[in-house]
Amino acid sequence: MKIILSSILLACLVATSVLAQSPTDSANDIRSRAERDALTPNQVLSSFQDGNQRFLTGTQKVRNFRAEQLATKGGQHPASVILSCMDSRAPAEVIFDKGIGEMFNARVAGNVANPDMLGSMEYACAAAGAKLIVVLGHSSCGAVQGAIDNVEMGSLTGLLERIRPAVEETRVDHGAPHESSNPEFVEAVTRKNVELTVEKIRRLSPLLRSMEENGEIMIVGGIYNVQTGKVEFLK
Repeated sequence: MKIILSSILLACLVATSVLAQSPTDSANDIRSRAERDALTPNQVLSSFQDGNQRFLTGTQKVRNFRAEQLATKGGQHPASVILSCMDSRAPAEVIFDKGIGEMFNARVAGNVANPDMLGSMEYACAAAGAKLIVVLGHSSCGAVQGAIDNVEMGSLTGLLERIRPAVEETRVDHGAPHESSNPEFVEAVTRKNVELTVEKIRRLSPLLRSMEENGEIMIVGGIYNVQTGKVEFLK
């Protein structure tokens, strides 16, 4: 009987603790335009690093997504835009502990920068005021593996062509075997693909390059480890 009562008491204490964290608190995190505009690109990047640390330690903010939706129904002022892969294991808002209205999220297999993605990033930064662009690759990427193996499959063929420059550059510096069965080679290509995508954004978008040179925005790459949950930002 004592064990049962102790268990009930513990359950009540846990429930009380959870309820004490108001589920509407996350709506208070929604920034106004002025608050967003006052941020520097480095501050926005720090918020990504802090969010990923909360994700790693299981201390994410208690969120009420309905309250966040209502708080942003009149407009949005995201501080960042992320170009990430469509992999189901890498949902950007989750791994960076972000809520509704905090970031633009462009997702495509292999996190490649095609003209539509470049236009979307230009809108996010030049028109909507975002301060940070993150190109996020991830470990064990199927698109990268497909590019390594020269997979041809409908429209996917053209998409993988955008990753193959990273494959070819990595072959020069990385020991064999240059195959998708070699995890070290896959991870090296993944990193190179992110680096080349960052370079491509700067090269093909004079608008974003100029904004970065003027200190209005920052463009960085990152690698998400699907095994550990940690994001490594590339310098």
